[in-house]
Amino acid sequence: MARAAVLGRLTWRVATVIAVVDETPRVRTLELEVPGWPGHLAGQHVDVRLTAEDGYRAERAYSLASAPGEPPVITVERLEDGEVSPYLTQDVRPGDAFEVRGPIGGYFVWRPDEGGPLFLAAGGSGVAPMRAILRHWRNSMSGVRVRLLYSSRTFEDIIYRAELDGEKVVHTLTRAQPPGWTGYARRVDADLLREVAWPADDGPLAFVCGPTSFVESVAASLVGLGYTPGRIKTERFGPTGGR
Repeated sequence: MARAAVLGRLTWRVATVIAVVDETPRVRTLELEVPGWPGHLAGQHVDVRLTAEDGYRAERAYSLASAPGEPPVITVERLEDGEVSPYLTQDVRPGDAFEVRGPIGGYFVWRPDEGGPLFLAAGGSGVAPMRAILRHWRNSMSGVRVRLLYSSRTFEDIIYRAELDGEKVVHTLTRAQPPGWTGYARRVDADLLREVAWPADDGPLAFVCGPTSFVESVAASLVGLGYTPGRIKTERFGPTGGR
């Protein structure tokens, strides 16, 4: 497969953590310094490899959450039974290092010349590559219209809360809402997408990222609304929305 061929040409590099931001009680963003980093596209990901003292190695893939031209950044959601995410979200500190391989991926990426309007739909930590796309959209000063629909369990679970505060982002909270909440309070379905997504007649380009059930439901609903299947790009995470 193409992915295997690409990985065969990639090498592991040492990444040093230069900044840490706790986004939520379960989610942390790490800014990395990677000597020899070749640059990346908005929507690509990296493999992260940790090596224990006894030589045991564990690898996981994480989306890059930074725009092209910015330092590589990953955002990690802690999985209680995980081998990698507990360390990255609880123990790692600036100055610590681990190995990364990438950037990887050529399908789930956005380039300003692809046209639009651009509709993004994210569930949970599936918002990480959307942050990269939004930052690239902003930095490129693209005239393409853009909108993000972001589904979170609760207000406290919203990742990049301050950065995503704006008219281009529509939030929905599926489990609990704080007093005075003015966003949506429901799961994403065809009716909600009909209200929020760009009309199919505008020829939109859609990116959908999150847990498998979320991605499949949103993609199917967009097709039902008239979106062209070939202009719906999807990226699936695990059942909790993390890698």
